[in-house]
Amino acid sequence: MGGCQSHPSAADTQIVPQPSDVNKLGDNNNELVLEERPYLQQQYVSERITHTDITALTALPPGLDQAEWLASNTVAFFKHINLFSSTLSELCTPTTCPTACGPNNIVYTWTDDQGKKLRCSAPLYFDYTMSYIQDLLTDEDVFPTRAGSVFPAGFVFLVKKVFLLLFRVLAHIYWSHYREALVLGLHPHLNTLFIHLTHFSLQHDLLEAEHTQPLQDLIIALGQYSLT
Repeated sequence: MGGCQSHPSAADTQIVPQPSDVNKLGDNNNELVLEERPYLQQQYVSERITHTDITALTALPPGLDQAEWLASNTVAFFKHINLFSSTLSELCTPTTCPTACGPNNIVYTWTDDQGKKLRCSAPLYFDYTMSYIQDLLTDEDVFPTRAGSVFPAGFVFLVKKVFLLLFRVLAHIYWSHYREALVLGLHPHLNTLFIHLTHFSLQHDLLEAEHTQPLQDLIIALGQYSLT
């Protein structure tokens, strides 16, 4: 079974200030942070395609089995994020993105079925990601669709893995392709997807704080609760 790991880039030794620290720095440092991370600029942070009550949208409906709720949302998030990432596929190539990286140039590596860690280009990493998730979603033993079927004992563990992988897809887009998303006018869609994913993950305990830390500044800027 494939897997994933993340490692700080060896070239990245500078600690990037968190949002709470920015105001303590000079204006020049603040401008540098915003230049490196344009997705934190207020005029972009405020844009999304809907202002629906996200808590109501992600809460478990009364009377519905939690596994059913997790399953249906996992499928929906996969479809939406896969579709969104495909719109940028021509801009994410082995040449432009020789490694799969996120904020602070953290590098994501894939673990193959033999346990070997693969440091690969972003498009290859995300091809592995989407293929792995697609295989899970179409596995009747993992995501059962027949009436009377039960979810496996390790179902929540697998859902958490899927959400981690999907989070990394969005993290790479924010870090490496946000300017292209701006040019294409896709940033409101990206913000909306990210808000929905992080809030759902928080509400259902699907992502660890260490996994979301690279984009914690964005989570705060978007008005989300801290994943702690």
